[in-house]
Amino acid sequence: MKDFWTSSGHHLLDRGPDGGLHVTDEFLKLYLARPELIPPAEACTIERTLYSALLVDPRMPVLASDIEAIADADARENWKLMIAFRDRLLRHQTLEAAFTELVRSGFGKVPPLFINQLVHVILRNALDGTEDARVLRAAELFFRTQRVTLHEGSLIVADEETIGGVNTTPVTPLVSMLGIPAESEIDVINNENADSYWDRSDRFDIALDLTAGREGLNALAQAMQRWIAHLLGINVSIEALSELQDVNLTWYVGLDADVTRIGDMLWHGEEIDEATMGRVVGLFRLTFTDPSVMAEKVRGDPVYLILAMTGDKTIRMKPQNLLTGLPVRHLEAVS
Repeated sequence: MKDFWTSSGHHLLDRGPDGGLHVTDEFLKLYLARPELIPPAEACTIERTLYSALLVDPRMPVLASDIEAIADADARENWKLMIAFRDRLLRHQTLEAAFTELVRSGFGKVPPLFINQLVHVILRNALDGTEDARVLRAAELFFRTQRVTLHEGSLIVADEETIGGVNTTPVTPLVSMLGIPAESEIDVINNENADSYWDRSDRFDIALDLTAGREGLNALAQAMQRWIAHLLGINVSIEALSELQDVNLTWYVGLDADVTRIGDMLWHGEEIDEATMGRVVGLFRLTFTDPSVMAEKVRGDPVYLILAMTGDKTIRMKPQNLLTGLPVRHLEAVS
């Protein structure tokens, strides 16, 4: 079986009989390798002592008073965030359950970086055994911002951080440990180069064609199916649509933060100007394998998923919306 996304840290976790990821000390130590937490030379004795103790036992209880005793204010804030997040993970049997609880209760002060890391490693678990590299590349939209380019009539997305070349800080400490190159040339994934994805999956240096009617949107649909099945235990079929004809938006889910206005306009049947409509990147129709899991008022009706880019041509997908926005009677996380 081919491996991918080593930088997610999935190989440092245990997989339980239920298929969920169980936290290990080795995984927790990855957070201690963050530059924000490594004590600098001028750090106080209390901070250095706390750090050394956690390296030995990353699960050890840390009191609020322990953190308040740290001299540097920025260090105190970083430790508060990290310990609160660690404790959230440890309260649950699996990372999947911890993430679903976070989604339902609200992310609050949890750093977006930590959320993206969770999505990364959980999605790695959900997609384990996938043979189609396009599905894996499309799934990168779940946890990495994409830059959209229109090229010769095609809609191409590439990893914003990779093509920007501005922020070379690795997404996780493991990237740095493995010596994965920060930059490389960008190719659009196709039949000829798809096999190269496995060796370069942690470089995020391959682009994807999301033009309507092509394989990119179909690949994203497959990734969303696996995500929903893994986290909610619900089987669905998702079909990428090439146009908006005969679409009755009885229920829709926006897949990014900026699509709500567009979705509401479609839902009300309002006329949408060409510029606004041009921001829609993907439209999908979702149907439930077992319609009985749906809320009665929409049972049997398709659910539409809408993905759009921002005004500055970026895509910031919110995969949590697939967990909270579907019209199902009971949303039970993988425990």
